[in-house]
Amino acid sequence: MTPSTSRRCGAIAAVTSGVLLLSACGAGDGKASLRDQLPEAIRKAGVIRVGASFTAAPMIFRNPQGQPDGLDPDLAAALEKVLDVRFEFQDVGPFANVLPGLLDKKYDIGMSGITDTREREQGVDKNNKQVNDGVDFVDYFMAGFGMAVAKGNPEKISKLDDLCGKSLVVKKGTIHEDLATRQQKACEHLGKPLRILPANADVEAVADLHGGQVDAYLTDYPKALYNVQTVDGGQAFDIAGPQFQPRPYGIAVRKGDSVLRDVLTKAMNSLVRDSTYAGILEKRQLTAGAIQNSVVNGSS
Repeated sequence: MTPSTSRRCGAIAAVTSGVLLLSACGAGDGKASLRDQLPEAIRKAGVIRVGASFTAAPMIFRNPQGQPDGLDPDLAAALEKVLDVRFEFQDVGPFANVLPGLLDKKYDIGMSGITDTREREQGVDKNNKQVNDGVDFVDYFMAGFGMAVAKGNPEKISKLDDLCGKSLVVKKGTIHEDLATRQQKACEHLGKPLRILPANADVEAVADLHGGQVDAYLTDYPKALYNVQTVDGGQAFDIAGPQFQPRPYGIAVRKGDSVLRDVLTKAMNSLVRDSTYAGILEKRQLTAGAIQNSVVNGSS
């Protein structure tokens, strides 16, 4: 197969009704040409090592056989066929370990339902202090925040301000924890303190909500919806209000690995163009988060 002629193109990202709208880029890349464009070390190994926290259903979790399952492994399996290399998932434990492990070069990419944020791209904390080199993201999905509450929503929670005077569980090291901390300060000004309970994994957060230790669980909307639909056959929880503040999910890549980043972007776009991507999202009932095209750092 003759390698495609590379073309220069720009990409503009905008969020409209929860959909990432992007300009077309990188069309015409065939399987052989994309594999040839991978970094030499990856071509020789035939493997892309993936760091993930298996605590984020429906994005990634362990199935009853103990194997990685979810949207991210489905997309990785499709990318394997496009790039002709194997994607090898490593469970890094709590989500807070994913990006530090990537920066420490324990694996090649992070793929764990990771929200692409300016802070993560630039390597700064919530106070804008530099804490690391930052990462690049190959964006592939859109998701907002969502809250799961007890069935019937007894506390009548539908928005963040309704959390004042109540209790909330969030996973450590996530943007949900940051959002909850900001809301906690707002509640303090109102004289109605918000109690935040941090958890290491989704299963812990769900158990806290199910056991009545908290009034709500704040997470990404697809994860909240998954728990609402599956725990106790859908009889334990409800969704509190609509999805809000949609942002892109991305495959995290170290800043110095721009070659790998760009090949992954082309490969993801090939899945979007040939409808493989749409089929995977439909299988997982996640079509509401579909993007029209993949870009790098779409949150910027």
